[in-house]
Amino acid sequence: MNFRAVRAIYLFEMARTWRTLLQSIVSPVVSTSLYFVVFGAAIGSRITSVEGVSYGTFIVPGLVMLSVLTQSIANASFGIYFPKFVGTIYELLSAPISYFEIVLGYVGAAATKSIILGLIILLTAGLFVPLQIHHPVWMLTFLVLTAVTFSLFGFIIGIWADGFEKLQMIPMLVVTPLTFLGGSFYSVNMLPSGWRTITLLNPVVYLISGFRWSFYEIADVSVGVSVGMTLSFLAVCMVTVWWIFKTGYRLKN
Repeated sequence: MNFRAVRAIYLFEMARTWRTLLQSIVSPVVSTSLYFVVFGAAIGSRITSVEGVSYGTFIVPGLVMLSVLTQSIANASFGIYFPKFVGTIYELLSAPISYFEIVLGYVGAAATKSIILGLIILLTAGLFVPLQIHHPVWMLTFLVLTAVTFSLFGFIIGIWADGFEKLQMIPMLVVTPLTFLGGSFYSVNMLPSGWRTITLLNPVVYLISGFRWSFYEIADVSVGVSVGMTLSFLAVCMVTVWWIFKTGYRLKN
């Protein structure tokens, strides 16, 4: 394992975060605060509680997941796309570093940024509503698993994209709608049976459900299913990344 190379990639990507602090940290926190003002105050005044939890408190895990998902994809996809765009990817591929170490550096940095952002948003939420985390270890487990999984997914998008438009297309048109429709601001159990069945086809439901369970011990699906779905998507992303480097897809041509 070439730890020096992994460390160099990791520190380079982390340094980009501090150079763009306003965009990387401040902007998502402000956006989340606005969600609390709009949903927590305006809608929360009409919905007193959801499954025994006040509405403002209920939406906290969904808001954290929303930010972690989007930022994981954005950080990882841009991190690998920019070297492709400027041509330095070839220097990286010809360096004495394995593909696993390249992925570890980029995905590790993207996941670290997302985890830090998720924890900051969690602290910010504590300023608006009272929070109680029943299972902090499970909360951190879901947070780390989600950040790593969607950083890998973002890494795949960054390699697949051949323009800045495609870099934004999947997060904007696919991931964000799935997150909003995945129970971020409501319980799936509140839906009619037909819509509930359709909603359960959304993989984001299982992430948010498991994460919310770690806070309040309430979930739309069982925790075991949530963990299984998360690990399954992680495995699919890992196999896809392995195939990309094995075939050189969008890298060597």
